[in-house]
Amino acid sequence: MFFLQMSGFPGSGKSTLSRIIAKSTDAIIIDHDIVKSAILKSLETTQIEANAAGKVAYDIEWSLIDFHLSEGHSVILDSPCFYSEMVERGVKVSEKHHANYKYVECYLNDIEEIQKRLKNRTRMISQIHQVASEEAFEKWVGNSKRPLDLECLRVDSGKPLDSYIDEVLSYLHK
Repeated sequence: MFFLQMSGFPGSGKSTLSRIIAKSTDAIIIDHDIVKSAILKSLETTQIEANAAGKVAYDIEWSLIDFHLSEGHSVILDSPCFYSEMVERGVKVSEKHHANYKYVECYLNDIEEIQKRLKNRTRMISQIHQVASEEAFEKWVGNSKRPLDLECLRVDSGKPLDSYIDEVLSYLHK
């Protein structure tokens, strides 16, 4: 059993990779965009800020992660990882349930490709539709938080998925 924390800039391929991993391992995906979008949609008539919806979404997601791990399921959290608290919480819940903590970063340092992917996807209400600026992009890409003392895997998600999926699956089974 594992808990996989995905990381990467929006449009870098986290959800695509998460779905392939889930099919190969029977893991359950907790997708931050789905939860946050559902909250925002439910509260359209209420004035709630996106940041507040994000916090509520994360609280729900961590409860779901805790529950599914307690039931013996492997879990994938599909969410950018921009806060060190996310990593700390992931390690803690993994230890609580004796799950192997894993961290995979989808790294795509190509703003043009990211812009193209964001433009061409079916966008949920919580998702960005474009990168605001090159400066913001560089800050976000360089700001993802990783566990300092645990093995992590960074994949070049600008390459075809089949060129790195075996490496990801091997990493998950270590």
